[in-house]
Amino acid sequence: MIESPFADIEAWSAYYEVADLPVLRHTLQQLDEMRERAESMNGRALAVVILRDPLLTLRVLNYIEKHRSHRQLTDITTIERALMMIGMGPFFRDFENLPLIEDRLKSHPRALLGLLKVIARARRAAGWARDWAVMRHDLDVDEITVAALLRYSCDMLMWCFAPGLALKVRELQANDRHLRSSVAQRMVFNVKLDDLQMALVKQWHLPTLLTTLMDAGQADNPRVRNVMLACDLARHSGNGWDDLALPDDYRAIEELLHIDHQTLMNKLGLEAAPSAGETSATGAGEG
Repeated sequence: MIESPFADIEAWSAYYEVADLPVLRHTLQQLDEMRERAESMNGRALAVVILRDPLLTLRVLNYIEKHRSHRQLTDITTIERALMMIGMGPFFRDFENLPLIEDRLKSHPRALLGLLKVIARARRAAGWARDWAVMRHDLDVDEITVAALLRYSCDMLMWCFAPGLALKVRELQANDRHLRSSVAQRMVFNVKLDDLQMALVKQWHLPTLLTTLMDAGQADNPRVRNVMLACDLARHSGNGWDDLALPDDYRAIEELLHIDHQTLMNKLGLEAAPSAGETSATGAGEG
């Protein structure tokens, strides 16, 4: 476990480049059950299991890049395509006896809970991003789904490998609701996690398209904005549906999808809430 923060992005990146990413125990159990019928396994069914576990998703994409053939001219940006490239037999052979999140954090129950919350948040973001991509008639909704799922991967890594430091960040924000996430992260990790995340996805040679979709600096692109707004909504609603940032989120989502406020509320399964034009979002910040 990392007890003290590294000095900079380069040092953090060097550590995570060789880190053995753990997966959820439930995921491994599902893979073991599927392994018995690997020859007849449907790739989409396996992809669904993988996409419930963000760190396994990251492992698969990292694997496909490391084993990339010189004849492969296009990037693999979805899990289903990755499985087609790997093949069922090789996948179940090379993704056996993986390290478990629950074992790694068995002495850190509060950190395990923190990690599980981030994973749940990533799943919500991926689900919303996918739904909105369908509404927008996006050319490849699976790419949008993967990008949203992995947007929080750096947070997950910190909970896994630096649980004490991750808890410090959470405590700082619990004590000061106005403290921005980026400020708390710099105070504890010496880096902003968004910056480290972008460095890591490039270091892992993840497809350029996925890197772009996770880059908040390119939010003028509707596909990127689709991912970012889903992640923002998941993060802010995780603080409670009365979070001060939500009215601005609603307005931006409505603009992206060209729908009115009531339609968005219906899609989110919420009762009508004041729109950004009806309620001031003064003081809204990062959750």
